[in-house]
Amino acid sequence: MSRAEILESTDAAVAGIEDGSTVLVGGFGLAGMPFDLIDALIRQGAKDLTIVSNNAGNGDVGVAALLAAGRVRKVLCSFPRQSDSWVFDDLYRAGKIELEVVPQGNLAERMRAAGAGIGAFYCPTAVGTPLAEGKEVREIDGRTYLLEYPIKGDYALIGAHVADTLGNLVYRRTARNFGPVMATAATTTVVQVDQVVEAGKLDPEAVVTPSIYVDRIVQVTARHYTVQGAR
Repeated sequence: MSRAEILESTDAAVAGIEDGSTVLVGGFGLAGMPFDLIDALIRQGAKDLTIVSNNAGNGDVGVAALLAAGRVRKVLCSFPRQSDSWVFDDLYRAGKIELEVVPQGNLAERMRAAGAGIGAFYCPTAVGTPLAEGKEVREIDGRTYLLEYPIKGDYALIGAHVADTLGNLVYRRTARNFGPVMATAATTTVVQVDQVVEAGKLDPEAVVTPSIYVDRIVQVTARHYTVQGAR
């Protein structure tokens, strides 16, 4: 039997997220970003959050809006800066937010490791760079590797295209991005979807995230944003 709940509102979907939680947030830039869940989290009021995402926000929406609301203590991401990252830039320069840069492949693999129950793994990425500082180093077959630890979330906020009433998920093209690995790496996975269909309506071969990884689902109206130029 599925444990996934179908909820009536995004506010109900993010209820109970505690201060100090680590929250995995899907999206590659704006693609696949769970805007409605983030807006609900801002209304909910949880603070001192650690956010794990591909980047540190675009423009004034999504993760950037959460940062601007002063709810985030630390960001783990691959790309903290781009032409429209002015919210993060201002906070970081003012010393109001912490940053841990994680190479993109490592970011995905560290979350995948959390979902797979892997205690740690060796990876050659970042060897010889400042990102290697403080990490255990090991030579394997003549190549240098760094020891990397899993990234586990208390919550994951992700976006998918369609869910069935059991909680199985289908994504839309590149909006899939980090959603599948984040769903496995969090204690509680919260998903906003464009549509909920009855069990049996999804082709089992098309299901990307099985219902066992999904806890809360809410249907929302699809939102689209155009990235504006830098200030």
